[in-house]
Amino acid sequence: MKNAKKKANKGTVGRILKYTAPYRSKLILAMIFALCYVTLNLTAPVLIGYAIDEDVEAGNVNFAAITNILLMVVVTVLGGAIFQWLMALCTNSVSYLTMRDMRRDVYAKFNSVPLRYIDGHPHGDLISRMINDIDAVGDGLLQGITQLFSGLVMIVGTLAFMLIINVYIALVVVVITPLSLFVAAFITRLSQKMFREQSKTQGEISSYIEEYVGQQKIVKAFSYEEESQNNFEEINERLKVCGQKSQFYSSLANPSTRFVNGIVTAAVCIVGALSAIKGTLSIGQISTFITYANQYTKPFNEVTGVIPQLQSALAGASRVFELIDEQPQTPDSENAKDMKTCSGKIDIENVSFSYVPEKKLITNFTLHIKPGQKIAIVGPTGCGKTTMINLLMRFYDVNSGTIKIDDTNIYDIKRNSLRGLYGMVLQDSWLYSASIRDNIAYGKPDATLDEVKEAAKKAFIDSFIERLPNGYDSLISEEGANLSQGQRQLMCIARVMLCDPPMLILDEATSSIDTRTEINVQQAFNNMMKGRTSFIVAHRLSTIKEADVILVMKDGNIIEQGNHNELMQKQGFYFNLYNSQFAKSK
Repeated sequence: MKNAKKKANKGTVGRILKYTAPYRSKLILAMIFALCYVTLNLTAPVLIGYAIDEDVEAGNVNFAAITNILLMVVVTVLGGAIFQWLMALCTNSVSYLTMRDMRRDVYAKFNSVPLRYIDGHPHGDLISRMINDIDAVGDGLLQGITQLFSGLVMIVGTLAFMLIINVYIALVVVVITPLSLFVAAFITRLSQKMFREQSKTQGEISSYIEEYVGQQKIVKAFSYEEESQNNFEEINERLKVCGQKSQFYSSLANPSTRFVNGIVTAAVCIVGALSAIKGTLSIGQISTFITYANQYTKPFNEVTGVIPQLQSALAGASRVFELIDEQPQTPDSENAKDMKTCSGKIDIENVSFSYVPEKKLITNFTLHIKPGQKIAIVGPTGCGKTTMINLLMRFYDVNSGTIKIDDTNIYDIKRNSLRGLYGMVLQDSWLYSASIRDNIAYGKPDATLDEVKEAAKKAFIDSFIERLPNGYDSLISEEGANLSQGQRQLMCIARVMLCDPPMLILDEATSSIDTRTEINVQQAFNNMMKGRTSFIVAHRLSTIKEADVILVMKDGNIIEQGNHNELMQKQGFYFNLYNSQFAKSK
């Protein structure tokens, strides 16, 4: 189990480093600057030692030599500061460029994974992976490059200088210092599990907050504030506990290693003092050695100090790569057609589908639709009405059977091309933060203003838009929050009317519109549906009486089929469903 975790961590680090590969030149520059910074940093103690040796005898102080040495110290310190700044500049650039590339890949993955994956995961958690987890990777990567590389160079350089000055004292430092590594490694194992749990819980709380903020009206309408607060407190408490534990364990590393490093300094002072008594070391060399001992142990302190960021980065990176590694949707076949238009003939043959294998939904569904027919789909909630729309648009792929458009299997048509054949208006309208014109022209970005206005007139939303201070250039807030539900739906209807597609899908398209406007919009839809194959999903049966074919679905199967009059004469399921809506109270 431990070996598997180590391999996973190594694999994660390897993948992070692959993201830095395009910026290898900046990494090399950072390493060169780090080398220069460390070299100058190690030169200063030697110079200070020389200055001390020039000032150890009373009345025999070489002020000229000391002045020259101090000037050299100032130059080396300034030079070291400049190279340290340049190193940080390069590592910052690499870090943020890497974060940018990772976010690009994650966003591209959102567009390539099957809709089943997006529907099956909390959206707040997916957002947390893209923002919080990648931020953690960037922070850890920045700390890692800056501290680990410069620390390694500092250790090697300091050790070389100490060996040159005195081999025995250098060996004392080398023997004692690794204890801090063992202490840090032990503490790291304790805190690693907590950091993974912390990252997971952060995704959970992000998901909960996203849901709560997005549905605040519902929360308040049902007086659910107290219960939602309690749920939030429970998740927040778990985040606090795992966060405290991870920080507590990881915070032990730095003071523990500093304790070991204190022992190193004490040992150097004792051995150095004995060497000075024997005459093998000068006072200046002892001072230099003490400084080097501190510099040698400092990288260990810095590395253990950033262990929390590094572990958080590994935990975040593993969640990000888990998303990136998700299987993309089946790509279009090499011979897939780019179908620009169609007559509207649709053949559905023996289609079976279920969202989860153990729960059947649609089984052996067969339907043949003639060009230009108006197809209404009705039935109780959960019978498969919207699922049929998902299959026609290839948001989900069928488990078995075929769906053909103009005798061409939809799997032989490019997805974007297939979806471009339909104009779809859903019950849940979606608008984004942009102008009204941009929102209506979402499916046809090159549309002229006159075309946008004409579509708005057909949707009976133009008079409202013209009354706004900036007309069609008026900005819509996120998800159209500054518009009523009915206005949002009319905007989505105008969007479809602008695209003028060969086929239509109306899924409760007028559910949020007042009765008078609905009559006008329905007339506009009727004009638009002439000669076009259209699918209408509706709970209000009054809106589908004019359909050519009404499909009555129950438990994923068509149990009745025909026009309104034919189904009413059968006095079956549709008859009862219709009368349940329009029965007059006696």
